[in-house]
Amino acid sequence: MKLLLALLSASVFGLAVAPAQDDELAKSIERGKMIYSENCISCHMGTGEGITATFPPLAKSDYLMKTPENAIQAIKFGLIGKVTVNGVSYDNMMPEPGLANDQIADVMNYIMNSWGNSSEKKMITVKMVEAVEEKK
Repeated sequence: MKLLLALLSASVFGLAVAPAQDDELAKSIERGKMIYSENCISCHMGTGEGITATFPPLAKSDYLMKTPENAIQAIKFGLIGKVTVNGVSYDNMMPEPGLANDQIADVMNYIMNSWGNSSEKKMITVKMVEAVEEKK
């Protein structure tokens, strides 16, 4: 009964009822937070700020937000060589952390929705991760 009243109130007052994707995104972000703390925090720090000129920031990162497929690529296959993030060049190596595609999607959703980043509720899915192939 309470659910019915909530739905009716939402429709009468023009309030949006949260879609299922919001719930899935929230769950993915929560799982991603754990994966981040186990695999990424030692280099990119707890605040996502990284270490200037050594490990690039993930917080407010133009590289990450403009080209999430490049970030997926780096997580999935590792990264060697130069990247520019927020106008600063980084030339280091990120080893492949050995995460499964669902874990990569979860950690991407966490990163893209933390520290001032906003994916605008666009969710990275396992299918998106699967579609990213290793660059030769």
